Amino acid sequence: MQNLAAEMNLSETAFLLPRDDGFSLRWFTPSVEVALCGHATLASAHALWQEKVLASNETARFHTKSGLLTASRDGDLIELDFPATRTEPADPAEGLLESLGVANPLYVGRNKFDYLIEVGSEDALRAIDPDHPRLRKIKVRGVIVTTRGTNGKYDFISRFFAPGSGIDEDPATGSAHCALAPYWAAKLGKNEFLAYQASRRGGELRVRLDGDRVKLGGRAVTVFRADLVEP
Repeated sequence: MQNLAAEMNLSETAFLLPRDDGFSLRWFTPSVEVALCGHATLASAHALWQEKVLASNETARFHTKSGLLTASRDGDLIELDFPATRTEPADPAEGLLESLGVANPLYVGRNKFDYLIEVGSEDALRAIDPDHPRLRKIKVRGVIVTTRGTNGKYDFISRFFAPGSGIDEDPATGSAHCALAPYWAAKLGKNEFLAYQASRRGGELRVRLDGDRVKLGGRAVTVFRADLVEP
């Protein structure tokens, strides 16, 4: 699986194995296995419905390193049910802020996966141009950088860097929003958000905090089908 993920060279490649009560699901970046991934789970559910492995009204159940995750249809969206991964305030690792070019963060915290850093404006967020070789030395899965939305459409905006996991910048990161949802719920006094990940490709997510769970809504499309031939 790791060799195939390296060959695919995508942020994550998902692998499904049928079982009696759903599917085993594992995710691999080009260099490591990860414990939680949103967009590859979204794609997995979409593929199961699209290929009629599951009925269109059937909930997809995935057994993963982060426990049972589910995906269900909600209108034209797919809604994922993921665990919240709250951060606690933490001192930044040596070289972390310097590698991002962030001088005065509004917040630095950490959960079991990532650092979470809030910056003061959308302009500051979009201007970040990381020193990836230096950032790669930080012993953490990834770094979430976020700011409050300022255009009236989005509640908050983020970017996600994970060079330590073989990904300089991820286009859209569902698992990062498992930390962002409780963080912004406490700051904004609300539990439902429209969020935007400001990568080069960009990604819009509907996010809802429900106790210790985060509901993530997004869309998926099939772009190609292929057969894997064992050499």
